[in-house]
Amino acid sequence: MTGRGCDAVAIARKWLGTPYRHQASTLGAGSDCLGLIRGIWRGLYGREPEAVPAYSMDWSEPQGEERLWQAARRHLIECAPGPVAPGEVLLFRMRGTSVAKHLGIVSEAGACPRFIHAYSGHGVVESPLSAPWLRRVVSRFEFSQEVS
Repeated sequence: MTGRGCDAVAIARKWLGTPYRHQASTLGAGSDCLGLIRGIWRGLYGREPEAVPAYSMDWSEPQGEERLWQAARRHLIECAPGPVAPGEVLLFRMRGTSVAKHLGIVSEAGACPRFIHAYSGHGVVESPLSAPWLRRVVSRFEFSQEVS
């Protein structure tokens, strides 16, 4: 795990137990999956890379636009194919025909991988990166060593 990945996981672990709140990004008070990644970004770099416009829970699904994926590509480094590594940001497509609209961060790799994410009805939790989750991953990203 790179130094940046180790730092990202340590920051994410501080968010565990934060309640789920759509469009929120406040440690301990409320967060959604994007809010968690925004909070990790602030912990790493001190400020967010861009203002986040309001978004619905379905993201841009009715329009079929991959807005979350496009934003990830603007600010994170896309990973080459291979096994997951701690500190990587995972982008999920929850249904085969929908847009990618869920994010998490790998907290452990190896035989029993895990990830941290903000999940509706559960808050920020650490979950096994099981086969049902793995098959929904459409892209993996890492944080840059330098702020963008």
